[in-house]
Amino acid sequence: MATTIAQLTEKADGSLEGVFATLKISIPINVAPITNKSHADGPDFRVINKRTGFEMGAAWKGISRTSGKETVSYKFAAPEVGTLYGNLAPAPGGDERQKVVLWNDVHAQ
Repeated sequence: MATTIAQLTEKADGSLEGVFATLKISIPINVAPITNKSHADGPDFRVINKRTGFEMGAAWKGISRTSGKETVSYKFAAPEVGTLYGNLAPAPGGDERQKVVLWNDVHAQ
């Protein structure tokens, strides 16, 4: 069973807006594309806490080895949760603008 750690809505400018949430916290976030990457391996998106304006994560585009489809992998970091990893997926319901980030528990493997 996948655990959702963020619910997002894709906006016309390519950014996403929504909520990062665990059992203990709920933080409004904005996921903004990085237009001028300083390094090819650098993140493609910054995750910004909308309450404080502080960066709390990043995301990288990739290509799935099995399906060949574009993927987006997230890394969130904050004192309240430590470091969490996740992958972007379509949200249930069929609206293409609605997305979720599913927790990737690196310790469960």
